[in-house]
Amino acid sequence: MMRAILPRPRLALAVFLLWAVITNAASLGLLVLGGVLAIVLPLLSRRFWPDPPRLIRPWRALRFMGVVALDIVTANLRVARQVVGPLHRLSPAFVEVPLDLHEPFVATLLGSVVSLTPGTVSINVDQERWVLLVHALDAPDPQALIREIKERYEMALREIFAC
Repeated sequence: MMRAILPRPRLALAVFLLWAVITNAASLGLLVLGGVLAIVLPLLSRRFWPDPPRLIRPWRALRFMGVVALDIVTANLRVARQVVGPLHRLSPAFVEVPLDLHEPFVATLLGSVVSLTPGTVSINVDQERWVLLVHALDAPDPQALIREIKERYEMALREIFAC
């Protein structure tokens, strides 16, 4: 019964909290409206939300988040140095990263992690060939970028979600 009303309780809570912050909800009416939105929006959008695979190793997930956070900071510094430096030294490239995982949610999560890291943007996850298309600001050695994405991110996500 509760799942019928709140199919995604965390999403409902996030919508409610976001509403309260955005509107600076100081009145009962705004809080009630936020509650209604928190119930209605997940119900209306439930068809579009894939069921994520089960998180098998939560401690590994925490470690992975730390690795990604550290990579974001170091990539920001590297990209800042590259952009300020001579641009003719950059080697931008489109790189196809073959994926060993075949779970759409995890592949999309991998693409998001790649996009969060400055200097790289995931363009597409081809679910027929299971290839992640990535644009890199500077990839003098595309094979090294492929190895880094697979070893640093894909392997960790496969362990976390056992896929």
